[in-house]
Amino acid sequence: MTRTAPLTSDDHDRDSAGMRYVYPVVSRRAGGVSVGVNLNPNNACNWACVYCQVPALTRGTAPDVDLAGLETELREMLDAILYGDFMQTCVAEGARRLNDIALSGNGEPTSAKAFPEVIELIGRVLADFDLAGRIKLVLITNGSLIDRPRVQAGLRQMAALNGEIWFKFDSTTAAGLRAINQTRISPEKQFERLVLAARLCPTWLQTCVFARDGEPPAEAEQQAYLATIARIVRERIPVRGVLLYGLARPSMQPQASRLSALPWAWLEAFADKIRTAGLAVRATP
Repeated sequence: MTRTAPLTSDDHDRDSAGMRYVYPVVSRRAGGVSVGVNLNPNNACNWACVYCQVPALTRGTAPDVDLAGLETELREMLDAILYGDFMQTCVAEGARRLNDIALSGNGEPTSAKAFPEVIELIGRVLADFDLAGRIKLVLITNGSLIDRPRVQAGLRQMAALNGEIWFKFDSTTAAGLRAINQTRISPEKQFERLVLAARLCPTWLQTCVFARDGEPPAEAEQQAYLATIARIVRERIPVRGVLLYGLARPSMQPQASRLSALPWAWLEAFADKIRTAGLAVRATP
């Protein structure tokens, strides 16, 4: 590995370890070291979220995955973290805890054709390092491909590996999905995919809130979101809660100059509204 500078929660450089697929980060939401797995080294995604920190983002899907190469990198990274001096040399003392392996890269990870094979591979490596069931396996996804059989097969495997899904849930209106995620997916269709995900594997909603042109999300957007939270509760969809977070790092997209972080007090107030609607919330600035 080529990493020499200490990791911080502001630095999620996916090239930091000199590897193609694997990179370490200190996750502000996970509260420790997360081993990232980037299945989209081509910077391609089927969405183009305006707050995305991926430079040169393009529309597309993940390329073919070199499974042997991914396994070699993952084993090398875990060996350095567990048996080498990685924690001492690269991580601040308060964050020296291996929290998870996270499929979170430069695009939508479930677009990889080999997604279920990747989950199987990770499970094998976890077992070899005696980590199965001891750390989380996290999938950070926009959920748009959950209804595909191969993705569902991978999610079933994840559920058996102490896995959980962080399902992107920034807006519940067609206008909001277009403005924030730049997708024309139907909100109702996306809700159906959320239901599928939550019934296959433990699922958290992942919601990014920010100001656009200095203004917070419109009241109509907030009310639509809260109404959907109430629907999730009413229909007993087994969602664990909401990971609510703001802009900690600058967007690399053309709209970046229009976006800014909301005050912490705004996030706290919105988190309280979500709790009142019936779901638990973990809020992060």
